[in-house]
Amino acid sequence: MAVKPILTEPNKLLRQVSKPVDKITKDEQKLMDDMLDTMYAANGIGLAAIQIGIPKRIIVMDISKDPEKKEPRYFVNPVIKNKDPEKATYEEGCLSVPNQFAEIDRPSHCDVDYLDYNGERQTLHASGLLATCIQHEMDHLEGVLFIDYLSKLKKSMIIKKLSKLKSNQIVI
Repeated sequence: MAVKPILTEPNKLLRQVSKPVDKITKDEQKLMDDMLDTMYAANGIGLAAIQIGIPKRIIVMDISKDPEKKEPRYFVNPVIKNKDPEKATYEEGCLSVPNQFAEIDRPSHCDVDYLDYNGERQTLHASGLLATCIQHEMDHLEGVLFIDYLSKLKKSMIIKKLSKLKSNQIVI
């Protein structure tokens, strides 16, 4: 298992639509393990494969608060069904949009059909933070970032700030 570099906005790959996974093999399981290691190392609660440059419809997450009791979840080819019209608001951040946060409204409940780590078909009824996290990560699979829900002005200010940080980085 390995910690991979996380792509940050602005980056064209982050805007790419991810491709479905045909079959879950040892390679996909290794990818999910690496994604989980990467997410934990970055203190995140969710990560989509595209965030490490791999355009596959794979998400990992762990919304447990206790580092001693990890509860990793794996979603391959997830599809959201039955979004609740009632909204919930959470302050969201993103490993690909470092140190930026904003309150985002999303459906408070949703059902998700997906394949698990072993390729078994599953359905999950998600609510609260879990529902928000799934929708946030699934947006990545469509090339959408949480900042896309903000006003044009707020979004452009964040992108300018991130671009400036990137241009000031020294690569050795």
